Amino acid sequence: MIDARNVPPSKYTRNTSAEEIASAVDLTGRLAVITGGSVGLGYETARVLARAGAEVFIAARRSDVLEAAAAALEAEGARVRYHVVDHMSVESVDVLADAILALDRPVDMLIANAGIMACPLSRTEVGVESQFMTNVVAHAVLLSRLAKTLVRSDDGRFVSLSSTGHHLSPVNFNDLQFELRPYDKWQAYGQSKTGCALLAVKAAGELGARGVSAFAVHPGMIQTELGRHLGEDHRKSTEERLGKNAAEAFYALFKDVQRGAATSVWAATEPDLKGRGPLYLEDANIAERIDAPNRTYGVLDYALDAKAADRLWSEIEVMVGRQLPL
Repeated sequence: MIDARNVPPSKYTRNTSAEEIASAVDLTGRLAVITGGSVGLGYETARVLARAGAEVFIAARRSDVLEAAAAALEAEGARVRYHVVDHMSVESVDVLADAILALDRPVDMLIANAGIMACPLSRTEVGVESQFMTNVVAHAVLLSRLAKTLVRSDDGRFVSLSSTGHHLSPVNFNDLQFELRPYDKWQAYGQSKTGCALLAVKAAGELGARGVSAFAVHPGMIQTELGRHLGEDHRKSTEERLGKNAAEAFYALFKDVQRGAATSVWAATEPDLKGRGPLYLEDANIAERIDAPNRTYGVLDYALDAKAADRLWSEIEVMVGRQLPL
């Protein structure tokens, strides 16, 4: 683990926009691959990276929304490629990886942004719970397939979208798929976001010596399509649980998409972060390491545990039925 004290302090804050950060760098000639790039944080990340000169390759599940996003980016002058992908299918992720590899060029930024949250229970055909599959397993497969292209870059970056949702649960290696305990959508989300952080730890451990930096990112609490499975009843239950005044203070912490995408863009582009991973980032800064969950800020030790990252990778290889070399 890199000592965060050796990293120069960031000049940015939680109120800095992604566009402000991207405007400080020239990304001409660089390629950014962004999953979940058709809406919300992913789209804003792609948009500002393209404005800084990058070519963007966005992937998402819904072809109509993806095509509309690509058209909107092109209308702003972006150089954009796009590809449909279903994160519930390893085969679909492989097809996406094949399309990227066919470009025969370095991938400078791989931003694992796609995700789902607090879903009703569903599983893949081989029994992998949907949040874990979409948020963690699919990105591990994609990272493995594209690892050599990141190494080919002179400053390859892997950015994995985690969240303070990781405060809800470590990865439960004894019951990853909720076969021995009742399914809880928030516990499932929590362990998936811990898993996302551990992907960055694994990537840094395996690829860091070959020039690839890897970071886990908490974008902040943002109202995007990620919360599409939550309705007004969720807001009401939050008010009942916290009290109306505390709930209003909680919702006041939410960011807009422009600020929410800032930490991903900072992780992908900040020169001072080159070679510094693994780190967990929030508010375009290095997050504070904390001892107990607070669901608001900071990173818990289990989300940065290298042994847990290795174990997670081995478990994913079992789930997909093949080795995932890096």
